[in-house]
Amino acid sequence: MLPAANRLTRSQDFGLVVRRGRRAGRSRLVVHVLTPVEPRTSAAPDGASAEPRTSAQPTLDQSKVGFVVSKAVGNSVVRHRVSRKLRHLVRDRLDALPPGTSLVVRALAPSADADSAELGRDLDAALHKVLR
Repeated sequence: MLPAANRLTRSQDFGLVVRRGRRAGRSRLVVHVLTPVEPRTSAAPDGASAEPRTSAQPTLDQSKVGFVVSKAVGNSVVRHRVSRKLRHLVRDRLDALPPGTSLVVRALAPSADADSAELGRDLDAALHKVLR
């Protein structure tokens, strides 16, 4: 089971990761990763000692993960089976993600027939590509 502190739950968070994050696709899944950004500070335009402003995504202490398994994958039994497999695979890889990373794993239709080892290879390859 994935701890509650490591779950993406809000629709806005999913949208942010999918829109602004980096993407890597494989035959059975697509991963979207949004890594934390260091805040940039900017001084006042006239050189005065104003309070610095920051413009960045807030950095979270823990990595957060969300899953998208659509009806294209199969009926509810198949979708939940795929979701459980992916959740188990990602849980073992959370420590490899930089702190504060947001990750969305989207399962594609061929994931319905894949076993955990095949999904794990695709997940590792996609994460390696997007995090390098």
